[in-house]
Amino acid sequence: MEKGNLSIHSENILPIIKKWLYSDMDIFARELVSNGSDAITKLKKLADMGDAALPEDEDFFVKVWVDKPNKQLVFEDNGIGMTADEIKEYINQIAFSGANAFIEKYKDKTDTAGDIIGHFGLGFYSAFMVSDRVTIDSLSYKEGADATRWECEGGIEYSMTDSDKATRGTKITLFIGESGEEFLEVYKLRSILTKYCGFIPVPIYIADVDEEVKEDAEPPSPINDTSPLWLKPANDCTDEEYKAFYHKVFTDFNEPLFWIHLNMDYPFRLKGILYFPKMKHDLEYIEGQVKLFNNQVFVADNIKEVIPEYLLLLKGVMDCPDLPLNVSRSFLQNDATVKKMSGYISRKVADKLNGLFKKDREAYNGYWDDIAPFIKYGCIKERELYDKIKGSVLYKTTEGEYSTLEEFTAKLPEPAPAEGENPPPPRKTVYYVSNEQLQSQYIQMFKEQGLAAVLLATNLDTPFVSYLETYEPTVKFTRIDSDITDALKEETSEESQPEGLEAKLREILSNEKLKVSVEQLKSTDVSSVILLSEQSRRMQEMSKMFGGGANMPPGMFDEELTLVLNRNHSLVQKLVDIAPDDGRKGDVEMIASHLYDLAMLSHKPLPTEQMTNFIRRSNQILEMAAGK
Repeated sequence: MEKGNLSIHSENILPIIKKWLYSDMDIFARELVSNGSDAITKLKKLADMGDAALPEDEDFFVKVWVDKPNKQLVFEDNGIGMTADEIKEYINQIAFSGANAFIEKYKDKTDTAGDIIGHFGLGFYSAFMVSDRVTIDSLSYKEGADATRWECEGGIEYSMTDSDKATRGTKITLFIGESGEEFLEVYKLRSILTKYCGFIPVPIYIADVDEEVKEDAEPPSPINDTSPLWLKPANDCTDEEYKAFYHKVFTDFNEPLFWIHLNMDYPFRLKGILYFPKMKHDLEYIEGQVKLFNNQVFVADNIKEVIPEYLLLLKGVMDCPDLPLNVSRSFLQNDATVKKMSGYISRKVADKLNGLFKKDREAYNGYWDDIAPFIKYGCIKERELYDKIKGSVLYKTTEGEYSTLEEFTAKLPEPAPAEGENPPPPRKTVYYVSNEQLQSQYIQMFKEQGLAAVLLATNLDTPFVSYLETYEPTVKFTRIDSDITDALKEETSEESQPEGLEAKLREILSNEKLKVSVEQLKSTDVSSVILLSEQSRRMQEMSKMFGGGANMPPGMFDEELTLVLNRNHSLVQKLVDIAPDDGRKGDVEMIASHLYDLAMLSHKPLPTEQMTNFIRRSNQILEMAAGK
């Protein structure tokens, strides 16, 4: 048996780090500024414990100097600094975390972990992603310490000498290579730092200076907000502050509808604000933006492993100190803290929605059209969310009212009991409208009889309806053009289906699969309507939604259409009377074709050829009416 230690060829480490450590080259700026912030945080902790002496009026900073002519970037802080021994320990040992070492050393004196950003020890080496050479000049806070310079030129060899740095802290100079020249533009670097470090807890200054004034130049004002709104207690934040923060962070000029202030300390730490913006009604065009931070340092947008997927439709910020800055998706997917965090956020959202529903129903009704897509999507994605807020899910009706499912179904007649052995419980039928314009004729028939339907008009509503029927066993949903409810028909014992009429109309309309029904509708204004089987239509829509259809057998999802003729309309009565007369064949064909096209127009737009024939026939009918 042979045992040994795995070897690492150190000459290969920096090229790997340079190419693969981070997905975006601009991360180097975040890492170096974060290191500077950590250095200041450590010094403050030591001062609080009495282990370091600081002037009362100490102004902390992280400064970034851009020297384009000499192709240099300088990152400087006035934090804890490093001795020569500490540089050997923290810098020369790749992946040694000075943050972890500091936390371990002082763990019994202070709760430091929550304020220190870097935990990996690799952040500094991101500098080599854009640099050919890097130098460090550092002076420790320790009394009697000497300043030290460390230098490395992109490989594994380094040199250490004395430095002329006279002030406490660390200055890192990047000698920019060809791959990093774009970062020598102040506007570019400012944009990066604003994105990643716009809320870091230490003031950040950036300036473009030449060699003669570099040491004396003072940037005018910090580019960051060191005390973001999410760190304040919710009770101390005004509506105006919430709105101003929203406009600043998301450059959205619309007012947010409402917001949730998150604040959790155990079993994980999480602070943040989730905003409910005014939303479009089609999920394909909704773009949310939930920014994830670690100790005020930006990590990424819309990380669905941390944030419930349906919340990615919202806008907001979340600060999670318990998550490292750089972590794999597989870690997030399997981490217990992440799962608890996601569940906590969902509960807070459910509590907020239920609270609004109960405390201010009128305002909640006003929000509904904007938040409905988000809520429905959330219900589909998370059964637990639906269970928590189903009593607050609203349905807008054709009467312009907003009702819960319970409120709406309470007004519906009780269904007849199902027949057979051990029949399923009867379901009340909820009629819904998906297109108010195309289905206006059906809506009008409902209104004439004092009936209402609910509006379900987005692409999301097709799966949402099926979802509801799965978990609400007492209701079924039927689109308003899928059936003629008994409430729209007159009670009659007369046989309403004329013999041979269905076969004749199929022949005239060249549609062997068409069903024809003659009913006595209460409305005398409606001559004909088209009904499309609910089941057939849902299968078609789901097939299109999920990209099916191409590999489906022909006719698998054909439309199951029924032409309903209203015997109480004079034109239909005329058709029924003359249909058996072979001498009126031309008139029968004209009336039947026109009734069919009129019905189809209330169902969907006519194809080009059918519309052309409809217009030509309409002109003929007008000429006949005019006596020509």
